[in-house]
Amino acid sequence: MSTPRFLDLPPGVAPQKIETPQGTFAALTAIPVSGVVERWPALLVPGLTGSKEDFIAVLMTLAQSGRRVVAIDLRGQYETPGPDDPAAYTCAALGSDVDQLAQVIGGGDPVHLVGHSFGGLVAREAAIDGRTRFASFTLMSSGPGAIEGRRARNGKKIMEEVPARGLEHVWHTRFEPEALANDVSDDIMEFLHKRLLANSPTGLARMAEQVLSMHDRTDELREVEVPTLVLYGEHDDGWPPEAQSEMAARLGADCVVVPGAVHSPAVEAPETTAAALVRFWNTAEQRYLDTRSNIL
Repeated sequence: MSTPRFLDLPPGVAPQKIETPQGTFAALTAIPVSGVVERWPALLVPGLTGSKEDFIAVLMTLAQSGRRVVAIDLRGQYETPGPDDPAAYTCAALGSDVDQLAQVIGGGDPVHLVGHSFGGLVAREAAIDGRTRFASFTLMSSGPGAIEGRRARNGKKIMEEVPARGLEHVWHTRFEPEALANDVSDDIMEFLHKRLLANSPTGLARMAEQVLSMHDRTDELREVEVPTLVLYGEHDDGWPPEAQSEMAARLGADCVVVPGAVHSPAVEAPETTAAALVRFWNTAEQRYLDTRSNIL
């Protein structure tokens, strides 16, 4: 589980409810503390057991590049409500939510899309389906298909235990011991507990099933021809670093390995991660403008 290191919102960052034709989504929205919004906005999508708070450490820095940056809770996650229908939590259904959010956030402008871990699989659906024009797409600690290793085993336990035993049981047997082992502070521990229990049990179990069964759509993503970045920690324990590197090569994508980071670069190395995203976004925008200039 991604564990933010602090919860106080930096300057320029505020909670927001975003209305879409598919429902209301909880978000944290960042705008520049100084200067103006002059660049295209960005939408950040969290992982399976995460939330918008996983991006707190990078939001102010990203916004200071001159853009509005929005981190969301997916349907059924933390502060975004969700139904009891498992069909609402497939990658395709959640990707459709991302499409709607991007269209609202962009207001006619292209949007930079970032998906972390399971959020990368969801965001990839939105990038591939072609309903929304994205300025760029970043896969952050997200692989070509089903998750592997220790995190796959944990996902299988979530899929099996949440419907049978409930979220409180999963907290006490899995999430709480992990947080205690990592010496998480009392306020963060309280937040993690509250966040887990606020999830839709149906949604969490279904999303766990999705991350364990997703097939490789790398070739389909390449056909979209959206500027793509693959960014991951050098010690990633979700998808092997070599698998993510190979995926980047297949995509013809930029690739950034974050030194010292594991599976949550935005938490573990926020300044390095933010700098890489801003550099990539600015380059994607300049390429677009250069292309338009040549056409005209």
